[in-house]
Amino acid sequence: MTESTTHPSINVGVYGAAGYTGAELIRLLAAHPAVRLVFATSTQDAGQPVPGTALTYLPHEAADPTSVDAVFLALPHTASAPVAAQAKAAGTRVIDLSADLRLDTAEAFEQWYGAAHPNPELLPVPYGLPEIYRAAIAGAQVVANPGCYPTATLLGLYPLLAAHALAPGAPIIVDAKSGVSGAGRTPKASTHFVEVFGNFSPYNIGRVHRHTGEIEQEIARLDGQAGPLIFSPHLLPVDRGLLATIYVTLAAPWPPAGLQSLYEETYVAEPLVNVLPAGQLVTLRHAQRLNICAISVTPVTATHVVIVSVIDNLLKGAASQAVQNFNLMFGLPETTGLL
Repeated sequence: MTESTTHPSINVGVYGAAGYTGAELIRLLAAHPAVRLVFATSTQDAGQPVPGTALTYLPHEAADPTSVDAVFLALPHTASAPVAAQAKAAGTRVIDLSADLRLDTAEAFEQWYGAAHPNPELLPVPYGLPEIYRAAIAGAQVVANPGCYPTATLLGLYPLLAAHALAPGAPIIVDAKSGVSGAGRTPKASTHFVEVFGNFSPYNIGRVHRHTGEIEQEIARLDGQAGPLIFSPHLLPVDRGLLATIYVTLAAPWPPAGLQSLYEETYVAEPLVNVLPAGQLVTLRHAQRLNICAISVTPVTATHVVIVSVIDNLLKGAASQAVQNFNLMFGLPETTGLL
């Protein structure tokens, strides 16, 4: 296989290509210089043209994951893992954007998703946060693309977790807000325009939201002494964008300049993470329709810090991060097709 960045060489298929995330994947992959799109699936839209390509949507069951070099799976949980297993058995590489492979064990999956894992033999697989797990992703055959809330939260926390700077046992409070596209394309009463416009709603707070287990898993992997997670998601009356405001307690006092330097030094070589200068605060517009995570750090006292982390939920929170993982898996420059 030729790994060229100037001519198409890697055959790719996308499952669930008509959803919001799938459509972003198609847009990115159609312009990717090393990709040849072979198929895109949508059972609901089967036979309709795939925007921006010469393809028409296939029903999911009509696509052959063994006919391509890589598949992106933007399917519902429990529907994705069987396709991943079939593709893996044929030597096809898999970037799974569902929840099926994000948790390390079948027991954890059943706890958070209320269903038996369809293919527990696949677990665990590398967790697709390149800025943290680049070495494990590079060359992997199967990668689990993280959820949008976990991406923003973990990138916001990572410098402190890696430095073991958090007070052991102190709660990590994540107050997060997402645009309505995070709920997916399927209509729901709570996401209709009339319900969302002019409103602002918490949902699945407490220990209910399914991303809680995913975030906790990765926090514990990075710092086993970190305290409990308090995660409160909200629905913003906007189409896209995700903002996580994170409140933490430090184990020892840090000077403000030291905290700012910690974040800048951690991400200085990361082209898809932007740490704002001291005193500036990120907003949704710093990341909407961009393939980056933008972060601001605000010391409150010598031992209390507020981190604000912003992504586009459909891009760095889903599709563009999947392409970033794809690039690593195939030995391409990581930002190919993203900058």
